[in-house]
Amino acid sequence: MFHLLLSVIYLAFISLGLPDALLGSAWPSMYPAFHVPVSYAGIISMIIAAGTVISSLQSDRLTKKLGTGKITAISVATTAVALFGFSVSHSFIALCLWAVPYGLGGGSVDAALNNYVALHYESRHMSWLHCMWGVGASIGPYIMGYALSNKQEWSMGYRYISIFQIGLTAILIISLPLWKQFHKKEHVGQSASGSGNTLPVLTLKQIFQIPGAREILFAFFCYSAVEQTSSLWASSYLVLHLGYSSEKAAGFASLFFIGITVGRGISGFITFKLNDSQMIHLGEGIILLGVLAMLLPLGKTVALAGLILIGLGCAPIYPSIIHSTPAHFGADKSQAIIGVQMAFAYIGACLMPPLFGIIARSISITLFPAYLGLFLCIMFFMYETVIRKTHTV
Repeated sequence: MFHLLLSVIYLAFISLGLPDALLGSAWPSMYPAFHVPVSYAGIISMIIAAGTVISSLQSDRLTKKLGTGKITAISVATTAVALFGFSVSHSFIALCLWAVPYGLGGGSVDAALNNYVALHYESRHMSWLHCMWGVGASIGPYIMGYALSNKQEWSMGYRYISIFQIGLTAILIISLPLWKQFHKKEHVGQSASGSGNTLPVLTLKQIFQIPGAREILFAFFCYSAVEQTSSLWASSYLVLHLGYSSEKAAGFASLFFIGITVGRGISGFITFKLNDSQMIHLGEGIILLGVLAMLLPLGKTVALAGLILIGLGCAPIYPSIIHSTPAHFGADKSQAIIGVQMAFAYIGACLMPPLFGIIARSISITLFPAYLGLFLCIMFFMYETVIRKTHTV
């Protein structure tokens, strides 16, 4: 039964990934219909991100009150409704309004599920869990492409994903007894995933006062800056600096995502030999190799290999930081800290890629690998400080 619940969690993480790449794949077909500039995608994206940050910060309170199972079911249902709302929207304002529940549905469930797996499953499952997110993020654009290529409107792509989410909501509701079955185990582990109120809700001020908490939050912020800046600007770097055509650059840029998804699948097996801190150090080392490959004048092929290496290096860091949170700070504090980690990750994703856009426009896009290297160094320093302050390895 324990593994049956894990299967439900894996399915939930596929569903988390499904909507993440939908807006980008659908927007070229959407913005002409709404008579808005192409740049307005950023407005919707920011609203979704803001909602996710808010719900991430509230995850500790909500999960302690309702439990992980109910939070997961409610969040997926909220996302399903928002996606259906997107599919029936006929104005840009409507999209913005539906973007609010779209974002709110993601943050709490992300933090709650990550904390639950960190407390009750081995590190390999955390890596594979985030690999499932990558699978969902890859399938989403394919479903949208299927709808568009079959002479259906973009709205049907959103509707297909909404139907999937509704089906998943039903599965999650049916699975609620499984969560209750392990409720006692959650209390034994002093997990914030339980539905009781035995543990106090930590405020942001209290979280920042925990030794090492501020450093782990900024380490997560820096990781997100590396991942999302690579995601947004890799293709432009290949075109403007290395001289690839837009078509080839788009294809090569996808190697970064492939590196993350495949890397997380492989990382699950490596965790049999390495602990979380060693996995994080391994990822940081691989990213460093990728950054150097792009910085040094060694040709286009080596630069492309560097992009793949950065993706592979990113693979183990996110899940390993999350999985190590209970070991660093205690099971009683992990839900609160993971929720704020999620918020810091989304803030980093919102702010740092646009900042590089300003740098690229004002100075040069050739600074792309140096920019990634800077945040890699800060992340390394912050995580080493966490290890020192929490006396863990």
